[in-house]
Amino acid sequence: MSGAAPASAPHRLGFVLGLFLLLAAAGLLLLGAGVGSTGFDSVLQARHDPVAWQIIRDIRLPRTLGAWLAGGLLGLAGAVAQGLFRNPLADPYLLGSASGAALGVALALALFGVSPFATSFLVRLGLTGAAFAGAVGGVLLTLLLSNGVLHTLRLLLAGVIVGVVLGAARDLVTLAVPDILQAMQAFLLGSTGFVGWTSCGVMAAVLLPTLAVAWALGRVLDGLALGAATAASLGLPLTAARAALVAVLALATGAAVAQTGLIAFVGLAAPHLVRSIVKTTHGRLVVLSALMGGLLLLAADVLARWLIAPQELPVGVLTAVLGGSYLLWLMHRSTGRGSGRGAGL
Repeated sequence: MSGAAPASAPHRLGFVLGLFLLLAAAGLLLLGAGVGSTGFDSVLQARHDPVAWQIIRDIRLPRTLGAWLAGGLLGLAGAVAQGLFRNPLADPYLLGSASGAALGVALALALFGVSPFATSFLVRLGLTGAAFAGAVGGVLLTLLLSNGVLHTLRLLLAGVIVGVVLGAARDLVTLAVPDILQAMQAFLLGSTGFVGWTSCGVMAAVLLPTLAVAWALGRVLDGLALGAATAASLGLPLTAARAALVAVLALATGAAVAQTGLIAFVGLAAPHLVRSIVKTTHGRLVVLSALMGGLLLLAADVLARWLIAPQELPVGVLTAVLGGSYLLWLMHRSTGRGSGRGAGL
Protein backbone atom coordinates (compact mmCIF):
# COMPACT_ATOMS: atom_id res chain seq x y z
CA MET A 1 0.00 0.00 0.00
CA SER A 2 2.80 2.40 0.85
CA GLY A 3 4.41 1.83 -2.58
CA ALA A 4 1.15 2.43 -4.45
CA ALA A 5 0.67 5.95 -3.12
CA PRO A 6 3.86 7.45 -4.55
CA ALA A 7 3.26 5.69 -7.87
CA SER A 8 -0.23 7.20 -8.21
CA ALA A 9 0.90 10.72 -7.31
CA PRO A 10 2.22 11.55 -10.85
CA HIS A 11 -1.03 10.25 -12.31
CA ARG A 12 -3.08 12.53 -10.08
CA LEU A 13 -0.78 15.46 -10.83
CA GLY A 14 -1.07 14.75 -14.56
CA PHE A 15 -4.87 14.66 -14.28
CA VAL A 16 -4.90 17.95 -12.36
CA LEU A 17 -2.56 19.55 -14.92
CA GLY A 18 -4.73 18.39 -17.82
CA LEU A 19 -7.87 19.73 -16.13
CA PHE A 20 -6.17 23.06 -15.45
CA LEU A 21 -5.01 23.34 -19.07
CA LEU A 22 -8.53 22.66 -20.33
CA LEU A 23 -10.12 25.18 -17.96
CA ALA A 24 -7.50 27.83 -18.77
CA ALA A 25 -8.06 27.24 -22.50
CA ALA A 26 -11.82 27.57 -22.03
CA GLY A 27 -11.31 30.89 -20.27
CA LEU A 28 -9.03 32.16 -23.03
CA LEU A 29 -11.52 31.00 -25.67
CA LEU A 30 -14.15 33.23 -24.08
CA LEU A 31 -11.66 36.08 -23.77
CA GLY A 32 -10.62 35.67 -27.39
CA ALA A 33 -14.19 36.28 -28.50
CA GLY A 34 -13.91 39.81 -27.12
CA VAL A 35 -10.45 40.74 -28.43
CA GLY A 36 -10.25 42.40 -31.81
CA SER A 37 -10.35 45.69 -33.68
CA THR A 38 -13.78 46.57 -32.23
CA GLY A 39 -12.91 45.40 -28.71
CA PHE A 40 -15.56 44.11 -26.32
CA ASP A 41 -18.23 46.31 -27.89
CA SER A 42 -19.02 43.50 -30.33
CA VAL A 43 -19.67 41.14 -27.43
CA LEU A 44 -21.92 43.63 -25.65
CA GLN A 45 -23.87 44.37 -28.82
CA ALA A 46 -23.96 40.84 -30.26
CA ARG A 47 -27.41 40.08 -28.87
CA HIS A 48 -29.06 42.96 -30.71
CA ASP A 49 -26.63 43.71 -33.55
CA PRO A 50 -26.41 41.10 -36.35
CA VAL A 51 -23.12 42.56 -37.61
CA ALA A 52 -21.50 42.31 -34.17
CA TRP A 53 -22.73 38.72 -33.82
CA GLN A 54 -21.36 37.87 -37.27
CA ILE A 55 -17.95 39.27 -36.29
CA ILE A 56 -17.86 37.03 -33.23
CA ARG A 57 -19.31 33.94 -34.91
CA ASP A 58 -17.47 34.00 -38.23
CA ILE A 59 -14.15 35.68 -37.33
CA ARG A 60 -13.21 35.68 -33.66
CA LEU A 61 -14.56 32.31 -32.49
CA PRO A 62 -13.08 30.18 -35.32
CA ARG A 63 -9.81 32.10 -35.11
CA THR A 64 -9.56 31.57 -31.36
CA LEU A 65 -10.49 27.90 -31.56
CA GLY A 66 -8.13 27.48 -34.52
CA ALA A 67 -5.25 28.88 -32.49
CA TRP A 68 -5.92 26.27 -29.79
CA LEU A 69 -6.13 23.44 -32.33
CA ALA A 70 -2.96 24.52 -34.16
CA GLY A 71 -1.10 24.79 -30.86
CA GLY A 72 -2.34 21.34 -29.92
CA LEU A 73 -1.00 19.90 -33.17
CA LEU A 74 2.39 21.59 -32.71
CA GLY A 75 2.62 20.49 -29.05
CA LEU A 76 1.80 16.93 -30.08
CA ALA A 77 4.38 17.03 -32.89
CA GLY A 78 7.03 18.34 -30.49
CA ALA A 79 6.39 15.62 -27.91
CA VAL A 80 6.51 12.90 -30.58
CA ALA A 81 9.71 14.31 -32.10
CA GLN A 82 11.49 14.53 -28.75
CA GLY A 83 10.45 11.02 -27.77
CA LEU A 84 11.08 9.42 -31.16
CA PHE A 85 14.54 10.93 -31.61
CA ARG A 86 15.43 10.87 -27.88
CA ASN A 87 16.38 14.50 -28.09
CA PRO A 88 14.92 17.29 -25.91
CA LEU A 89 15.78 19.85 -28.60
CA ALA A 90 13.88 18.09 -31.36
CA ASP A 91 10.83 19.86 -32.71
CA PRO A 92 9.17 20.25 -36.13
CA TYR A 93 11.36 23.24 -37.00
CA LEU A 94 14.66 21.58 -36.15
CA LEU A 95 13.88 18.41 -38.09
CA GLY A 96 12.92 19.98 -41.40
CA SER A 97 9.24 19.08 -41.28
CA ALA A 98 7.98 22.65 -40.89
CA SER A 99 10.19 23.91 -43.73
CA GLY A 100 9.06 21.01 -45.88
CA ALA A 101 5.42 21.76 -45.08
CA ALA A 102 5.91 25.42 -46.02
CA LEU A 103 7.52 24.38 -49.32
CA GLY A 104 4.56 22.09 -50.02
CA VAL A 105 2.12 24.94 -49.42
CA ALA A 106 4.14 27.31 -51.63
CA LEU A 107 4.11 24.78 -54.47
CA ALA A 108 0.36 24.28 -54.08
CA LEU A 109 -0.23 28.04 -54.18
CA ALA A 110 2.00 28.43 -57.24
CA LEU A 111 0.76 25.43 -59.23
CA PHE A 112 -2.97 25.60 -58.54
CA GLY A 113 -3.46 29.32 -57.92
CA VAL A 114 -5.31 28.81 -54.65
CA SER A 115 -5.19 31.24 -51.75
CA PRO A 116 -4.34 30.56 -48.09
CA PHE A 117 -7.35 32.74 -47.24
CA ALA A 118 -9.78 30.46 -49.11
CA THR A 119 -12.55 28.92 -47.00
CA SER A 120 -13.40 26.01 -49.31
CA PHE A 121 -13.05 22.64 -47.62
CA LEU A 122 -11.32 21.12 -50.66
CA VAL A 123 -8.77 23.96 -50.73
CA ARG A 124 -8.03 23.63 -47.01
CA LEU A 125 -7.74 19.85 -47.37
CA GLY A 126 -5.51 20.22 -50.42
CA LEU A 127 -3.17 22.63 -48.63
CA THR A 128 -3.00 20.23 -45.70
CA GLY A 129 -2.14 17.35 -48.04
CA ALA A 130 0.58 19.39 -49.74
CA ALA A 131 2.00 20.42 -46.37
CA PHE A 132 1.91 16.80 -45.16
CA ALA A 133 3.83 15.60 -48.22
CA GLY A 134 6.41 18.33 -47.75
CA ALA A 135 6.75 17.58 -44.03
CA VAL A 136 7.31 13.87 -44.68
CA GLY A 137 9.92 14.71 -47.28
CA GLY A 138 11.69 17.08 -44.91
CA VAL A 139 11.87 14.53 -42.08
CA LEU A 140 13.01 11.71 -44.36
CA LEU A 141 15.68 13.92 -45.90
CA THR A 142 16.91 14.85 -42.42
CA LEU A 143 17.08 11.18 -41.40
CA LEU A 144 18.89 10.32 -44.63
CA LEU A 145 21.55 12.97 -44.11
CA SER A 146 22.06 12.06 -40.45
CA ASN A 147 22.21 8.28 -41.09
CA GLY A 148 19.35 7.64 -38.68
CA VAL A 149 18.61 8.88 -35.19
CA LEU A 150 21.58 7.52 -33.23
CA HIS A 151 23.78 10.61 -33.44
CA THR A 152 22.07 13.59 -31.83
CA LEU A 153 24.46 16.23 -33.13
CA ARG A 154 24.29 14.89 -36.70
CA LEU A 155 20.51 14.79 -36.50
CA LEU A 156 20.21 18.41 -35.37
CA LEU A 157 22.81 19.60 -37.89
CA ALA A 158 21.07 17.74 -40.70
CA GLY A 159 17.73 19.22 -39.61
CA VAL A 160 19.13 22.74 -39.71
CA ILE A 161 20.66 22.16 -43.16
CA VAL A 162 17.46 20.67 -44.55
CA GLY A 163 15.46 23.55 -43.10
CA VAL A 164 17.71 26.12 -44.77
CA VAL A 165 17.71 24.32 -48.14
CA LEU A 166 13.93 23.79 -48.19
CA GLY A 167 13.42 27.38 -47.06
CA ALA A 168 15.55 28.58 -49.96
CA ALA A 169 13.54 26.38 -52.34
CA ARG A 170 10.34 27.92 -50.96
CA ASP A 171 11.73 31.42 -51.56
CA LEU A 172 12.66 30.50 -55.14
CA VAL A 173 9.10 29.31 -55.77
CA THR A 174 7.79 32.57 -54.33
CA LEU A 175 10.09 34.64 -56.54
CA ALA A 176 9.19 32.61 -59.62
CA VAL A 177 5.47 33.27 -59.05
CA PRO A 178 5.21 36.85 -57.71
CA ASP A 179 1.41 36.58 -57.46
CA ILE A 180 1.76 34.53 -54.27
CA LEU A 181 4.32 36.85 -52.66
CA GLN A 182 1.86 38.73 -50.44
CA ALA A 183 0.09 35.57 -49.35
CA MET A 184 3.38 33.85 -48.55
CA GLN A 185 4.59 36.84 -46.54
CA ALA A 186 1.63 36.56 -44.18
CA PHE A 187 2.06 32.79 -44.18
CA LEU A 188 5.74 32.95 -43.22
CA LEU A 189 5.10 35.39 -40.37
CA GLY A 190 2.56 32.99 -38.89
CA SER A 191 -1.00 34.17 -38.42
CA THR A 192 -4.38 32.85 -37.35
CA GLY A 193 -6.04 35.60 -39.36
CA PHE A 194 -7.02 33.23 -42.18
CA VAL A 195 -8.43 30.50 -39.92
CA GLY A 196 -12.16 29.88 -40.35
CA TRP A 197 -14.55 27.13 -39.36
CA THR A 198 -13.37 24.99 -42.28
CA SER A 199 -9.76 25.20 -41.07
CA CYS A 200 -10.91 24.31 -37.56
CA GLY A 201 -12.67 21.25 -38.93
CA VAL A 202 -9.57 20.12 -40.83
CA MET A 203 -7.30 20.58 -37.80
CA ALA A 204 -9.72 18.82 -35.47
CA ALA A 205 -10.02 15.94 -37.95
CA VAL A 206 -6.22 15.60 -37.90
CA LEU A 207 -5.65 16.21 -34.18
CA LEU A 208 -7.97 13.51 -32.86
CA PRO A 209 -6.57 10.51 -34.80
CA THR A 210 -2.93 11.59 -34.55
CA LEU A 211 -3.30 12.10 -30.81
CA ALA A 212 -4.92 8.68 -30.49
CA VAL A 213 -2.11 7.01 -32.45
CA ALA A 214 0.62 8.80 -30.47
CA TRP A 215 -1.07 7.84 -27.19
CA ALA A 216 -1.38 4.22 -28.31
CA LEU A 217 2.33 4.16 -29.19
CA GLY A 218 3.34 5.71 -25.89
CA ARG A 219 4.78 2.39 -24.72
CA VAL A 220 7.06 2.35 -27.76
CA LEU A 221 8.29 5.86 -26.91
CA ASP A 222 8.89 4.73 -23.33
CA GLY A 223 10.97 1.83 -24.67
CA LEU A 224 12.93 4.06 -27.02
CA ALA A 225 13.80 6.31 -24.08
CA LEU A 226 15.78 3.34 -22.72
CA GLY A 227 17.60 2.85 -26.01
CA ALA A 228 16.79 1.14 -29.29
CA ALA A 229 18.44 -2.13 -28.22
CA THR A 230 16.45 -2.27 -24.99
CA ALA A 231 13.23 -1.42 -26.81
CA ALA A 232 13.88 -4.21 -29.32
CA SER A 233 14.56 -6.67 -26.51
CA LEU A 234 11.12 -5.87 -25.10
CA GLY A 235 9.55 -7.15 -28.31
CA LEU A 236 8.29 -3.74 -29.45
CA PRO A 237 7.57 -3.36 -33.21
CA LEU A 238 10.10 -0.59 -33.70
CA THR A 239 10.10 -0.36 -37.50
CA ALA A 240 6.33 -0.07 -37.88
CA ALA A 241 6.02 2.13 -34.81
CA ARG A 242 8.70 4.54 -36.01
CA ALA A 243 7.01 4.83 -39.40
CA ALA A 244 3.68 5.55 -37.71
CA LEU A 245 5.25 8.14 -35.41
CA VAL A 246 6.98 9.90 -38.32
CA ALA A 247 3.59 10.00 -40.08
CA VAL A 248 2.01 11.47 -36.93
CA LEU A 249 4.78 14.07 -36.69
CA ALA A 250 4.47 15.05 -40.35
CA LEU A 251 0.66 15.09 -40.45
CA ALA A 252 0.32 17.14 -37.26
CA THR A 253 2.96 19.61 -38.44
CA GLY A 254 1.53 19.81 -41.94
CA ALA A 255 -2.01 20.44 -40.74
CA ALA A 256 -0.92 23.24 -38.41
CA VAL A 257 1.41 24.89 -40.94
CA ALA A 258 -1.16 24.70 -43.75
CA GLN A 259 -3.76 26.56 -41.68
CA THR A 260 -1.70 29.07 -39.69
CA GLY A 261 1.69 29.38 -41.39
CA LEU A 262 5.04 29.06 -39.63
CA ILE A 263 4.70 29.42 -35.86
CA ALA A 264 7.90 28.59 -34.02
CA PHE A 265 8.84 27.25 -30.59
CA VAL A 266 5.39 26.00 -29.51
CA GLY A 267 6.37 22.42 -30.34
CA LEU A 268 9.64 22.81 -28.47
CA ALA A 269 8.36 24.56 -25.36
CA ALA A 270 5.15 22.60 -24.69
CA PRO A 271 6.74 19.21 -23.82
CA HIS A 272 9.45 20.94 -21.76
CA LEU A 273 6.85 22.78 -19.69
CA VAL A 274 4.88 19.59 -19.10
CA ARG A 275 7.97 17.64 -18.03
CA SER A 276 8.98 20.45 -15.68
CA ILE A 277 5.64 20.07 -13.87
CA VAL A 278 5.01 16.32 -13.89
CA LYS A 279 7.06 13.21 -14.61
CA THR A 280 4.90 10.83 -16.57
CA THR A 281 4.91 8.24 -19.33
CA HIS A 282 4.95 9.24 -22.98
CA GLY A 283 1.32 8.23 -23.46
CA ARG A 284 0.21 10.91 -21.04
CA LEU A 285 2.99 13.27 -22.10
CA VAL A 286 1.75 13.56 -25.69
CA VAL A 287 -1.78 14.35 -24.48
CA LEU A 288 -0.61 16.93 -21.95
CA SER A 289 1.81 18.45 -24.48
CA ALA A 290 -1.04 18.88 -26.96
CA LEU A 291 -3.10 20.64 -24.29
CA MET A 292 -0.12 22.77 -23.26
CA GLY A 293 0.65 23.68 -26.88
CA GLY A 294 -2.96 24.67 -27.44
CA LEU A 295 -2.92 26.90 -24.38
CA LEU A 296 0.41 28.51 -25.33
CA LEU A 297 -0.62 29.40 -28.88
CA LEU A 298 -4.08 30.51 -27.78
CA ALA A 299 -2.56 32.83 -25.17
CA ALA A 300 -0.07 34.16 -27.72
CA ASP A 301 -2.84 34.78 -30.26
CA VAL A 302 -4.98 36.71 -27.76
CA LEU A 303 -1.93 38.71 -26.71
CA ALA A 304 -0.97 39.45 -30.32
CA ARG A 305 -4.44 40.86 -30.97
CA TRP A 306 -4.54 42.88 -27.75
CA LEU A 307 -1.07 44.46 -27.46
CA ILE A 308 -1.41 47.08 -30.20
CA ALA A 309 -5.18 46.93 -30.79
CA PRO A 310 -6.92 47.81 -33.08
CA GLN A 311 -3.90 46.57 -35.07
CA GLU A 312 -2.29 43.22 -34.31
CA LEU A 313 1.06 41.49 -34.28
CA PRO A 314 1.71 38.33 -36.32
CA VAL A 315 1.40 35.58 -33.74
CA GLY A 316 4.41 33.77 -35.24
CA VAL A 317 6.62 36.76 -34.46
CA LEU A 318 5.38 36.85 -30.86
CA THR A 319 5.93 33.12 -30.27
CA ALA A 320 9.43 33.41 -31.78
CA VAL A 321 10.34 36.19 -29.33
CA LEU A 322 8.82 34.49 -26.29
CA GLY A 323 9.94 31.00 -27.30
CA GLY A 324 13.45 32.16 -28.10
CA SER A 325 13.67 33.79 -24.68
CA TYR A 326 12.47 30.58 -23.06
CA LEU A 327 15.08 28.55 -24.95
CA LEU A 328 17.84 30.95 -23.89
CA TRP A 329 16.68 30.57 -20.29
CA LEU A 330 16.82 26.78 -20.61
CA MET A 331 20.35 26.99 -21.98
CA HIS A 332 21.40 29.35 -19.19
CA ARG A 333 19.93 27.06 -16.56
CA SER A 334 21.60 23.97 -18.01
CA THR A 335 24.93 25.82 -18.17
CA GLY A 336 24.56 26.79 -14.53
CA ARG A 337 24.03 23.16 -13.56
CA GLY A 338 27.21 22.10 -15.31
CA SER A 339 27.90 20.27 -18.52
CA GLY A 340 27.31 16.86 -16.98
CA ARG A 341 23.79 17.48 -15.80
CA GLY A 342 22.76 20.07 -18.41
CA ALA A 343 23.01 17.89 -21.49
CA GLY A 344 19.32 17.09 -21.44
CA LEU A 345 18.22 20.64 -20.64
